[in-house]
Amino acid sequence: MYNTQKVTSDISWVGASDRTLELFENIFPIPRGVSYNSYILLDKKVVLFDTVDSHAGGQFFENVEHVLAGRVPDYLVVNHMEPDHCAMLGEVVRRYPDIQIVGNAKTFTMIKQFFGTDFSERAVTVKEGDTLDTGTHTLRFVMAPMVHWPEAMVTYDETDKVLFSADAFGTFGALGGNIFADQVSFDRDWLDDARRYYANIVGKYGPSVQALLKKAATLDIAVICPLHGPVWRQNIDYILEKYGKWSTYEPEEKAVVIIYASMYGNTASAADALAGALAERGIPDIAVYDISHTHVSELISEIFRASHLVLAAPTYNAGLYPLMENLLADMKALAVQKRTVALIENGTWAATAAKQMREKLGELKSITVPDVQVTVKSALGAGQEAELMALAETLAADFR
Repeated sequence: MYNTQKVTSDISWVGASDRTLELFENIFPIPRGVSYNSYILLDKKVVLFDTVDSHAGGQFFENVEHVLAGRVPDYLVVNHMEPDHCAMLGEVVRRYPDIQIVGNAKTFTMIKQFFGTDFSERAVTVKEGDTLDTGTHTLRFVMAPMVHWPEAMVTYDETDKVLFSADAFGTFGALGGNIFADQVSFDRDWLDDARRYYANIVGKYGPSVQALLKKAATLDIAVICPLHGPVWRQNIDYILEKYGKWSTYEPEEKAVVIIYASMYGNTASAADALAGALAERGIPDIAVYDISHTHVSELISEIFRASHLVLAAPTYNAGLYPLMENLLADMKALAVQKRTVALIENGTWAATAAKQMREKLGELKSITVPDVQVTVKSALGAGQEAELMALAETLAADFR
């Protein structure tokens, strides 16, 4: 059964939701699923914007055929060549043999890599600022390299003021009938997934996102149609401001997040004691996570959210606890910066975790690590209360 919705009088959503996929890109847990968004413009010329993942191909073609109502698409615009958006490209060509494919030069290089042909006989190669007249609509193409692949571009419909934004402004989560952000409780139900999507998928490419935001600022945008998650038709400044913060690595909130690794519960006890000391000093909404039970993508999302972090870990085989080492590697890969990071270490005979965490944090930009730290030897002793309170006071003073 088809499942489509109108975005504007001439544009329809023809995407699909997937609630069976457990890992996005075979890495990131998506317990709420994910949507693959595709859109059709019905004008004198018919334009299909992107396709969907192979998991959703059946639903996609039912939707497309319903909206077309006997017409055939003249163009397929490929804003992003990642397989969750281009998997149906070959089948589209098979079903609609006269369709033309619109993309930039890098798009067609990737098309050949994925499909063994660049469809040169039907390729329409566009560059920055080029336009396509479809009758009453004019489409303008804007390059968005490294948001988050090098071929990425966005398409702006000058007539309806709609931005087809590729992976920008997307989020994890399957759509449940309400395809518009103003129809859902976005802050409550979607913001965490939007941040987690941004931080882990696009987070490394902040300067590229900034470049796209500057281009977007020159456009009169009434609707944003991303390739994942809800469509934005109201309060667009909200998501633009979020992307502004995330892409400049500014903390989204003034908040403290404590992330600990604990083998036998003693490091966890120290982390909880610090959380209590911070609460006594008036720090609200402290978040505490066990690194062994929280996926690294969620931790990265929280790191993008919060201004102050505490990392607590034991020494392990004379090195750093592996999951903490992995988190720090992810922080570096995703260009985390502009944070205050306090440290707690544990070691029964040779505590070196804090030294190693400092070294790894030193590879990041604009990270402040207080000189005050807590060193636990097996278990936090009663005589270490002053040491713990000194760290709490240092963090609280910086927070204030």
